[in-house]
Amino acid sequence: MTRGTYVRLLAAMILLTIVISVVMLIPDWNGTQASAEADNIDTLLDVMIVLSSLVFAVVLVMLGYCLIKFRAKPGDESDGKPVHGNTKLEIAWTVIPTIIVLFGAAYSWIVLDDIEAKADDRMPVDITGQQFKWTFEYPEEGVTSDEFHVPVDRQLELNLTSLDVLHSFWVQEWRLKRDLVPIAEGNPTDVDNQMVVTPTEEGTFQVICTELCGLGHATMRAFVVVESEEEFQQWISEQQAQEEAGAEGAAAAEEASGS
Repeated sequence: MTRGTYVRLLAAMILLTIVISVVMLIPDWNGTQASAEADNIDTLLDVMIVLSSLVFAVVLVMLGYCLIKFRAKPGDESDGKPVHGNTKLEIAWTVIPTIIVLFGAAYSWIVLDDIEAKADDRMPVDITGQQFKWTFEYPEEGVTSDEFHVPVDRQLELNLTSLDVLHSFWVQEWRLKRDLVPIAEGNPTDVDNQMVVTPTEEGTFQVICTELCGLGHATMRAFVVVESEEEFQQWISEQQAQEEAGAEGAAAAEEASGS
């Protein structure tokens, strides 16, 4: 293979990589970004798309070159030349993919380390999944609700628990997803059922279970309302008042039945 052939093949690989990358990066694959972690995750996806485009372009160009260069001429039924291998080529196709994989792993590790960093003022929320509903408990506020309200621009520490089968917590706009692994009584597991996320956009989004958990799996959804700190505190106060009223009513009913 002449130097000119090498240059033309390399140019074809670069050009094809650019074309594929541009085409693949045009769609907004993940949609709205509504958390501090979303941008890093989307950038990681874009980098992986470019790397995948490069690998695909190299394979495609070399495949096309081999099909044209080494095709049998019409009527040629002779055996091919005996080939015992090419050490340089074998080293190249081992080292280059290894470098790409190690780069992807290192970059993913950096992103994961960044999005899992915990803030000092994070707010804990205990989330329980069961067939087929979500329950949200705010331990610092003493509130339990079927509604998920959170303040904007404050990191949440989500402690995820399943009461029955495997569930998975996902809010698309936040990008993060984490399985809820059921823990049998007396049989603890080292599975990490915790994640942190910082909502950055006010609005109403959906909590979706992305693990097939039974016949009602498709209905296992809940709304998450991201609001200002003032609106969140007002909602907490309303929930506390409702729970206090409910507790007082239950106590009064029990006293009346006892008398």
